[in-house]
Amino acid sequence: MTGNALKPAASTGRRNAPVRGTQSFVGVMSSVWKRPSLTALELAWRWSFGLIAAVVIWFFAHDALVIWASKVQNIAPILARGQLVARGTTDVQAQVWVLIAGIAAWSAFAGLGRATVLRRWDTALKRRYGSVVLLAMLRAYAFAALVVLWFTLLVGIASKWVWTPMERALEPAYVPGFAMVVTVTLLLFVLWAAVSWILRIAPVLAMSRGLGVFESLRAAVAIGPLKSKLIEINLVMGIVKVALLVLAMVFSACPLPFESVESQTFLISWWSGVGVLYLVASDYFHVVRAAAYDALYRIHEADASR
Repeated sequence: MTGNALKPAASTGRRNAPVRGTQSFVGVMSSVWKRPSLTALELAWRWSFGLIAAVVIWFFAHDALVIWASKVQNIAPILARGQLVARGTTDVQAQVWVLIAGIAAWSAFAGLGRATVLRRWDTALKRRYGSVVLLAMLRAYAFAALVVLWFTLLVGIASKWVWTPMERALEPAYVPGFAMVVTVTLLLFVLWAAVSWILRIAPVLAMSRGLGVFESLRAAVAIGPLKSKLIEINLVMGIVKVALLVLAMVFSACPLPFESVESQTFLISWWSGVGVLYLVASDYFHVVRAAAYDALYRIHEADASR
């Protein structure tokens, strides 16, 4: 049974011709679709963490959430002057150690869950749960740092082009502000896609070769011609996630023209259903990306051994 899961992915390209990242990606999509247990495992570990986190937050931070929500009753003037952002940032900074611990807990779930899914996909992979957990933690903290940078830049743009002119009784410059926001977001998106592949292929290398954290990272950086294909898959996955988000927003807006004749219960049920479908589709593509990385590495390994 070892390696059987890789055959559909490997058969997407000729043996003697180079396989593009998107070719392998499409083949793996079909393979993962035919094996729903992979997506079910992904859903199980992700949603288990979400349920546990929701219970812990409700139990330990219920009062803090109620107090923070009471601060934004009159939201329009608060948003106009950026006070909501300032208050939210202050509250987050006060709980920074809680967030750091939460990211560590997520990394443990992510490492164990992803390693389990990968071993179900490719039974030839070794059990390197410790290395995969540490690599997941490294990727989570790197992504958190990127989010902090993105948010800091957005606050700076909003302060310069919107809040400061309003404080001086001038017209806010919304158009250049939004243009800068879009530009910064796209640049950071491309930067993350061009770098994060190292932290995504490293767990595959750790489980394939039995490597530790630093050894797998060194092997990932030195992976050579496979690098462009991994970046290609990363960019495609980012576009897919954006497309899923846009579709979710479109479907969420579908019942709004009939809001006057629909009950609030129906709207809540509709939006909840759209949210669940979005999460399921997103988790499916997470499995596809991890499996595509493994499939590409196996093809690369087979070609290198000739």
